[in-house]
Amino acid sequence: MRKLRTVLCVGLALVMVIAFACACGNSGGGNNPDPKGSGASGAPATGVNDGTGKVLRVAMECGYAPYNWTQSDDSNGAVPIVASSDYAYGYDVMMAKYIAEQLGMEVEIYKLDWDSLPMAVQSGTVDCVIAGQSITAERLETVDFSAPYYYASIVTLTKKDSPYARAKSINDLKGATATSQLNTVWYDICIPQIPEVKAATAQESAPQMLTALEAGAVDIVVTDEPTAMGACAVYPDMVMLPFTGTDGDYVVSEEEINIGISMQKGNKGLCDAINGVLAGLTKEDYANWMNQAIAVQPMNE
Repeated sequence: MRKLRTVLCVGLALVMVIAFACACGNSGGGNNPDPKGSGASGAPATGVNDGTGKVLRVAMECGYAPYNWTQSDDSNGAVPIVASSDYAYGYDVMMAKYIAEQLGMEVEIYKLDWDSLPMAVQSGTVDCVIAGQSITAERLETVDFSAPYYYASIVTLTKKDSPYARAKSINDLKGATATSQLNTVWYDICIPQIPEVKAATAQESAPQMLTALEAGAVDIVVTDEPTAMGACAVYPDMVMLPFTGTDGDYVVSEEEINIGISMQKGNKGLCDAINGVLAGLTKEDYANWMNQAIAVQPMNE
């Protein structure tokens, strides 16, 4: 899916080379996570972290609530963003803190724009990306992925007073004007499945696609369930339309709704270390964390 996600953030300038591939391990049985940890700042370490380093350098957009966002203080356990006076929080930050703690590391958060994330991993500028990325075959050509750390269904968002608000399948969305994020499964794969859809220009970020819907520029937005849940919490006039489990659902592969942590191709040490942590968590743990993130996300995300 996920991620399915493409999001706008102010990025750090980087010189890097692109790449991606793997998908090792599987998550299993578990415990209730209680993520803790501190966000270390300062100059990034050099070289590739094989899972034995002192600092885990994690990149994300810091603008894709409820997965990740930027805030002005450390409330709820937010972590400082390197080279910034702001802090990052959200589901991805919770996950980054928990993984770092379990591996005996400190965590550093780097704020990058969406298209820079794979390049940062490939160049070794960061150790991994935790940013709501879906584990797609295309991404697996250039980076390695952990086992999934979230499973996200694809849903539709519309306004409560929209003629599409009672839709029970994508067929009921016939003729709608739709948008989503640029370079995502939502926009490239799902929107074209709607009969006679009018595909509006793809938006560069999740906040922008939600703004387009709120302003009436489009009838519907296609996104993942956590993003939609967060949107409904912020915009009470929006409604989520889940078609999951019906004959009228979007057709996507499992890889497109499984969200993973990407890292430099061939970094088996870090991949195995992260998978070892994820193996101690369950889908219920993930759902509980996501609900916590949605409950405290800022209103402007």
